[in-house]
Amino acid sequence: MELRHLRYFIAVAETGGFGRAARTLHVAQSAISEQIRDLEDELGLPLFDRQNRRIQLTYQGEQFLEDARAVLELTNRAITNLQRAQKGEVGKLAIGYFVGGLGPYFSPIIREFRRTYPGIQISLVEMAPGMQYQALQNGSIDVSFTRTLPAMHASQLRSVPLHTEPLYAVLLRTHPLAQRESLYMRELESEIFILNDRRYSPAVFDKVITLCTEAGFSPKIGTTGSVSSGVIALVEAEEGVAILPQGSRILSSADTVWVPLADKGAVVDLVLAWSPKMERPALQSFLDLVRKRK
Repeated sequence: MELRHLRYFIAVAETGGFGRAARTLHVAQSAISEQIRDLEDELGLPLFDRQNRRIQLTYQGEQFLEDARAVLELTNRAITNLQRAQKGEVGKLAIGYFVGGLGPYFSPIIREFRRTYPGIQISLVEMAPGMQYQALQNGSIDVSFTRTLPAMHASQLRSVPLHTEPLYAVLLRTHPLAQRESLYMRELESEIFILNDRRYSPAVFDKVITLCTEAGFSPKIGTTGSVSSGVIALVEAEEGVAILPQGSRILSSADTVWVPLADKGAVVDLVLAWSPKMERPALQSFLDLVRKRK
C-alpha cells in the first residue's frame, strides 16, 4: 500500500466518482480505477459499492476513509515539520550555561529566542566551563555561554565574543585592603589565594596565574573550589582571598567586599561556543539571533 492509493481512494470517496476524482487529481480515470482495485485486493474487502450509478462507500470503506484521512494528515504534518526543521523553525536545542557567567546577554537572548521560535524545544543545562567544552564536542549540548576556549579545544570548536568582565579581588569585609577603591595584583603578593579549580574554570585560573606572574610573584594557593560560590564561601571562612569575574558578584554575601583590580588585562571574556560538526538548523537560528543582537 502506498500513499497514492490513499489519495486516490479519498478523492473518489469525496467526489463520488472515478471520473470526477480523475479530473480533480489531473490523472487518467483508468489509473485511478486500477489503483483502487489494487487497494481493495490488498485489503481483501470492497471499499465501494459499484452497483448504483453513483458509487458509494461500503461500510468498510467508510471506516477506512476516516483512517486514510488521518494517515495523510499525519504525513502532511511530517512533511511540514521536516521543511520547518530544515529552516531552523522547529527542533531541539540544548544550551549550556554557568551561574556567574551569564552576562547581560543570556536572559534577553533566551526570552527572544523562545518568542521567535516557539517550535524549538529549549533545554538549559547548568555546567561549569571546563565541562562544557567536551559536552559541545560529544553533542551533549549544542551551544554554550562559556569562557574563552582553551587552546586544546579551540581547533574543534567555534566561538563569538559576547561580553568582557573585569576581575575583582574578593576580600573579607574586615580585610585591611577592603576599603580600597581598586587594587593592583602586586599588593596581594603575601596573601593566600583561593582559586577556581582549573578543571572547571581554566580561563579564570589561567588569568589569575598570568596576572600574578606579570606582577612578579607566584601565588600561594591555599585551596580551590569547583564553582564560584564555593570559592566565595572559602573567603568567608577566612581561608584566603579570591580573584573572580564581575558576574560572580550575584553569589556574594554581606561578609565580602569586591575590589576591582587595576592591572592592565585584568579581565575575562564570556563567549558563545559551539561545535561546527554538530551544527543543525535550530542551532543556526540561535546563532543568527545572537549575531543580530550584537
